[in-house]
Amino acid sequence: MKKTILLIHTGGTISMAMSAEGAVMPNIENPLMKESNKLASLADIIEIEAFNLPSPHITPKEMLQLRHVMMEQIMSQQIDGVVITHGTDTLEETAYFLELTTNLSIPIVLTGAMRSSNELGADGIYNLVEAVRVAVDDEARDKGVLVVMNDEVHLAVNTTKTSTSSVNTFQSPQYGPIGLITKSRILFHHAPIRRQYVEVDNLSKRVAMLKVYAGMEEDLLDVVLACKYDGVVLEGLGQGNVPPSVVKGIESLIQRDIPVILVSRCFNGIAEGVYGYVGGGKMLEDLGAIFATGINGQKARLKLLIGLNTTGSPLNLKDFFL
Repeated sequence: MKKTILLIHTGGTISMAMSAEGAVMPNIENPLMKESNKLASLADIIEIEAFNLPSPHITPKEMLQLRHVMMEQIMSQQIDGVVITHGTDTLEETAYFLELTTNLSIPIVLTGAMRSSNELGADGIYNLVEAVRVAVDDEARDKGVLVVMNDEVHLAVNTTKTSTSSVNTFQSPQYGPIGLITKSRILFHHAPIRRQYVEVDNLSKRVAMLKVYAGMEEDLLDVVLACKYDGVVLEGLGQGNVPPSVVKGIESLIQRDIPVILVSRCFNGIAEGVYGYVGGGKMLEDLGAIFATGINGQKARLKLLIGLNTTGSPLNLKDFFL
C-alpha cells in the first residue's frame, strides 16, 4: 500500500524559469504543480501551495505560517510524510525553524534547486523525486527535519548552504550527511541523539545578528539597544571572542536583561568560553553571555527568536542553547 505524502510548495529557484535575457524569475504558475505525475509511482500525493516567494523574501512569519499550514493538513487527514519545496538561500533557516517548532515522528523533508526549471541540467525535479523517496522510507522516521539535495540527506540542525551556485551547496560541516541516496535505496548511517521542541504561536519579539570583526566599533551595540531589539546574536572571533571595544556594549545589554548569544564566525568548531582576557569568551560568559553549541549564527538567531516567543512559561535560555 502506497504512503500518502503532503507536498507543500513555497517558491524559490526550483519553481522559477530563466528569461531570454538571462534573469531567473518566479512564474505566475509554479511549474512543479504539473509534475506530480512523476511522483505517482512513489506515493499518493496531496499537493498544496503555501505561498510562492523567492527565499530571500521569506521571514520567520512565513516560516510560522508554513508550520501552521502543514500542521492543519496533518491534523485533518492521514499523512505519512511531508515534502516542502523551498528556495535555497534561506532553506536551512526554514528547516531549522520547523525542527524546533514541530514534534512529529513522520519525516519532514525540505528540498530545492540550484538551477531553474528551464535551465540546462535543471536539478529541481530530480531533487523532488529524491525527497519523496526519503519521505516514504521507514528509516526516515524520528530523525527530525531533513534536507535532501544532490543525493544526500542532511539534518536541518547541521546543514548550511556553502556555495552560491554549486548543486552540491548543502553540506553539514564537521558532521556530514546522515544518509546517502542511490538508485535503489536510501542508506542512513547515523541519527540525531537529541531533539528540541518549543511551542510558538506568534513572533512579536525581535532578534538582531551582528558579525564581529577586527576593530569593531563600540556604537553598533548601542544601535541594538536604541532600536529596542529583544536579543542579539554575535558571530564572534575564534571560539567566541570579541574586540575590547564592544565589551561595554555587551555588558550594557545583559544588564538590561537583553540576552546576548555567542557563536563563532568560523566554519568549523564550537564556540565556548575559553579566553579570560578583555573580550575573551570566558570573560563574556562570566558577564552573562550565552554560548550556542554547534549551530551557526542564522540558526542561533532563529533559536533565540523562538525561545523569546515561546508559548507558556519563559525558557531558561542557557539550558536551551546547550
